[in-house]
Amino acid sequence: MFTLFVLSHPTSTLPAVTDLASAPTTDDFEQHRVELTGYCYRMLGSSFEADDAVQETMVRAWKAADRFEGRSSLRSWLYRIATNVCLTMLDGAQRRARPMDLGPSSTAETSIGPKRPELPWLEPIPDARAIPTSADPAETAALRETIRLAFVVALQHLPARQRAVLIMCEVLHWKADECAQLLETSVASVNSALQRARATLAERQDTTFDAVKPVDEEQDKIVHKYAEFFERYDMDALVTLLHEDVVMSMPPYELWLEGPLNVQNWMLGQGSGCRGSRVVPVVANGTPAFAQYRPDPKGGFEPWALVLIDVSDGQVTAITSFLDTPHLFPIFDLPDHLDN
Repeated sequence: MFTLFVLSHPTSTLPAVTDLASAPTTDDFEQHRVELTGYCYRMLGSSFEADDAVQETMVRAWKAADRFEGRSSLRSWLYRIATNVCLTMLDGAQRRARPMDLGPSSTAETSIGPKRPELPWLEPIPDARAIPTSADPAETAALRETIRLAFVVALQHLPARQRAVLIMCEVLHWKADECAQLLETSVASVNSALQRARATLAERQDTTFDAVKPVDEEQDKIVHKYAEFFERYDMDALVTLLHEDVVMSMPPYELWLEGPLNVQNWMLGQGSGCRGSRVVPVVANGTPAFAQYRPDPKGGFEPWALVLIDVSDGQVTAITSFLDTPHLFPIFDLPDHLDN
């Protein structure tokens, strides 16, 4: 049965109240940029749209800075602006897609088909852009859980205002009256929206959401083993790490595969151009990941994918290779070429 993932975090240690004797300055705004980016990412499912939303929030806040009266904390005021920006961006927008949302799985022999860049794909985000360095270790671990792909995917199935309420109450641990004030609604409306959001998630039989657990040392080891086997292109060893229901996808292609045999056959067939690749470790969406560079015919290695590995109960449950490297690699500070 699908179970709602409820976070049991300590009270937030992030800055909660800012007492200002005068109008806020750019520095006052900037100290909240990272946590606002994390919030907007959970709302929008796109690292680039999150950056745009936060930048728009900062512009609006700067223009209205002389009217900030200090009746609420600067942080709450910025969250109110950011929420309104996100709600506007989500008005009429399509839910962020994954290949698994678009059709049934394929076999390793199925043609990969054309890229679909026009679709609003779910996108990864670097931890450093979404998790404040001011958070203590327990807070950091909790925040990482809520930018995991599985959690962000689950949020995509909620209407925008329910999504905002769930994030504020379950992730940021705001009280219902604080949330109501921010959203300019009643406490009863907030509690009702939260109840409906929980019910919606509980109705979805999505086992990936159950897999959202803190990353432990064992999971970290499995991801590193996967990267090692992948660099050696030892598919017999790699397949031993895979769950029987493992899924592999490659946005912006619609094709996705299910099961260890399909993954192995793909790697040895249509995906054999990845043989000889090199990987660079990164941290994305709260989990260990790696950037993949394929052999470049001109020498060295060229960017190919940002690969996120989901692990549950000691096995790899999902492999997501994001192929939009011209946009993604720069935000992870990754080189555009590797030498031999």
